[in-house]
Amino acid sequence: MNRYTWRTAILEGSMVLVGLLFLFPIYVLVILSLKAPGDQSAKLAPPLQPTLQNFSDAWQQGGLGGALMNSFIVTVVTVALTVVLAAAAAYPLSRLGTRWSRFTYLGFLAGLLLPAQLALLPLYQTIRDLGLLGTLAGVIIVNVGGGMPFSIFLYAGFMRALPAEYEEAAAVDGAHAFRTFWAVVFPLVQPITGTVIILTAVATWNDFLTPLLYLSGSDQQTITVAVYGFVGQYGAQWNLIFAGIIISILPILIAYFFMQKYIVQGFAGGLKG
Repeated sequence: MNRYTWRTAILEGSMVLVGLLFLFPIYVLVILSLKAPGDQSAKLAPPLQPTLQNFSDAWQQGGLGGALMNSFIVTVVTVALTVVLAAAAAYPLSRLGTRWSRFTYLGFLAGLLLPAQLALLPLYQTIRDLGLLGTLAGVIIVNVGGGMPFSIFLYAGFMRALPAEYEEAAAVDGAHAFRTFWAVVFPLVQPITGTVIILTAVATWNDFLTPLLYLSGSDQQTITVAVYGFVGQYGAQWNLIFAGIIISILPILIAYFFMQKYIVQGFAGGLKG
């Protein structure tokens, strides 16, 4: 039996300190969201009279109900399109060994290396010319395009590790390529699908720059832009900002807790492949 040594005590103490370090921002977030505007306590001290009125004020003044719905629509549609398109694109890229398939795959991977800021101006002009500025559709198209390279990379790596016998058996039964992909291959990549879903959902939900650019000047806004509305030219309503942040992170946090195991499974399967 392993005895409890001083090395173990130091390791546990270090882990506790690291845990407290990560919990500190959450502590600040919570106490500032519960402080009344006239609270005279120290900035990092617990509020003298905690109040939940900040959450109600943030919801009403910031229009967070409609913003949450817009974020939900953008996130769900972006995730669905990214999963379907990335999986469908990765399947032939992972199975065909031709020069063009390898070249196309490398072209997608180049999207991981190039900074997204390089395409801001031409992409904005394209969305404007298509008449999609100020619409959720424009934000969705930009998000799907931005998430495709990494999603294809994950799917292709996982599919290469799948045995080809399943597809050969389906071909013998007369299944065409699309039927084989949808009925045989796609169910087998469920772990990596869960990974793509949660990573894409978190990135889309927390995205600030894309909706700020493409929804500017319209009555449409996502939750991140709505919370930013509490920042004014000469000051900021910090109690409402932190209350709005808590409201904004709860939906995606709940979804993450339900699907976090797929992230580990997906990355483990991709690394094994």
